[in-house]
Amino acid sequence: MVVYPSFKHERELIARGVSLLAGVDEAGCGCWAGPVYAAAVILPLDSRIGMIRDSKTLNDAQRLRLVEQIKIKATAWSIGTASAQEVDALNIRQAAFLAMKRAIETLATQPQAVLCDGFMIPNLTIPCHRVVQGDKYAKSIAAASILAKTARDAELEKLDGDYPGYGFADHKGYGTKKHQDALKRLGPSPIHRMSYAPLKRLVAA
Repeated sequence: MVVYPSFKHERELIARGVSLLAGVDEAGCGCWAGPVYAAAVILPLDSRIGMIRDSKTLNDAQRLRLVEQIKIKATAWSIGTASAQEVDALNIRQAAFLAMKRAIETLATQPQAVLCDGFMIPNLTIPCHRVVQGDKYAKSIAAASILAKTARDAELEKLDGDYPGYGFADHKGYGTKKHQDALKRLGPSPIHRMSYAPLKRLVAA
């Protein structure tokens, strides 16, 4: 059953005196290639955006329609990234935190607090509130999940042209059979995350 998120968590913080808060989420942590993306969204409580929910439960056309509405109705939104090289240098979790922090810091309007999907983002100058399965239950996090997912998908489609043969436009960097077959045939590209076990095994073979 599809769960539609609400502003319950946002309203609880507003009742405690927070007037501006952003939802934050990442996309691409499980991929073998490409950057990890994050989005931060400040969404007014009176915004009426139908269908908004966890990006994984939407198809491409639905996500693209929602992106337009979110960007129009948001008080502010921003995208942050961390490269495959930063993933290898820091590990994927720290790279995701870096992408989320970059998204928050580049918001045109700075929030007083953030709601984050599943994790506490370290080293922020504002309070961070962890929401388990936040993209499922908190509307501003769900909005961020949609922006992060669509931005990353668009980047992998572009990278498919830069690094042909891997099928990035289709699998978006995930470890599908098509991706594995391409790696066996072509070897890793400059945007592959060489710290990941499947890539390590490929190089060692």
